[in-house]
Amino acid sequence: MYNIENNTFTGKLCFKAKMRRRTRNILIYLKKNGLQKFLTIVALLILYVFFVIAGRNFFTFDTFSLILRNSYFIGFLAIGVTFVIITGGIDLSIGSLSLFAAMVGGVMITNFQTPMWAVLIIVIAVATLGGFINGFLISYFNLPPFIATLGMLMVTKGLSGIVSKSQTIYYPTITDPQYGWFRVLFNATESNFPSGFIMLAIFTVISVIVLTKTIVGRYIFALGSNEEAARLSGIKTNKWKIIAYTIAGFFCGIGGLAFAASYSSISPGAGQGYEFDAIAAVVIGGTSLSGGVGSIIGTIIGVYIMSVLKVGLPSVGVEQFFQYFTIGIVVIIAVLIDVYRIKMSNKVKKVDVKKERMEQLEEEIESFRIKIDYMISDNTKDYSKEILEVQSKINTLIEEKKKLK
Repeated sequence: MYNIENNTFTGKLCFKAKMRRRTRNILIYLKKNGLQKFLTIVALLILYVFFVIAGRNFFTFDTFSLILRNSYFIGFLAIGVTFVIITGGIDLSIGSLSLFAAMVGGVMITNFQTPMWAVLIIVIAVATLGGFINGFLISYFNLPPFIATLGMLMVTKGLSGIVSKSQTIYYPTITDPQYGWFRVLFNATESNFPSGFIMLAIFTVISVIVLTKTIVGRYIFALGSNEEAARLSGIKTNKWKIIAYTIAGFFCGIGGLAFAASYSSISPGAGQGYEFDAIAAVVIGGTSLSGGVGSIIGTIIGVYIMSVLKVGLPSVGVEQFFQYFTIGIVVIIAVLIDVYRIKMSNKVKKVDVKKERMEQLEEEIESFRIKIDYMISDNTKDYSKEILEVQSKINTLIEEKKKLK
């Protein structure tokens, strides 16, 4: 039942009212929080459709599978470094650290016939330790993140050659009865189903929950927004900074396993350059290099934009160096957008009477729309006349908004 006098409603909203309200809430959310993410998804779809139309044999299962398979390794690195970049830091070692950890695992298999389950633990542990060391050096020795992680990049690159004795390391094939199952887990089945996509999706969901629903995410965002304010409020900034870099190290380990499962060999010193692909995906996905702003979903969208570009550009006859050029332009545009956003947010905002009136009008319009939801949900009475009156008031307010603009 709906009481017009005091605008109260008892009962359940009808399907039509529920859909109206749900649609309004989605539009409000996109306007306030998710517009950039939405535009990134649109950009991904536009790119894909463009290559379907202009590319050679692009719209095939094999090409789609290749796009997915190209995303595993960079995707795991990008998820990890998102945590770091949100704190306002950077990690240049993720590519080299990831393949060094995978190299250690390959040596354990080749020289010591270590069981695959143990190799998985070793690879993840080595990479996680590397991330922890990065965080410790940055937090307690006050090394700039750029220098600390650049040093880790060089150290792991050198250690890869030392551990492997400058030899290329080969992981077992998918048909190996003892070791082959890890390729099915992290890359693709014998029927070429991209199973690594499922692993990436699982870790994406876990990361979204950690970043948005836990104390870890709250403190990481606090560090990036204002580290000094976070410290003064009682947050142990050094601890949480170490945790962010350790998380990045953990995902380097997962990425190393994905790389080993996707390719037949790992060469000493490999991995340099992958960090830039991962960081580019994070930036394209809307995470601010200044810290305090970012999302895992945006990062994954950025990863797939990179993957579509890498697979799609050759299909339209673009040579490799032009591919780098195109991706570089995309990254620069993403950074410029971020710089503009920061510049606008840092401006001293004066009291804007027009803006205040616009917000007031939006609140009034929303309250009238809620009244309509209530009236159409009350089947005990015909509110057609009242609904028309309320809709007329809404139209009047909308016209006033247009004039203010």
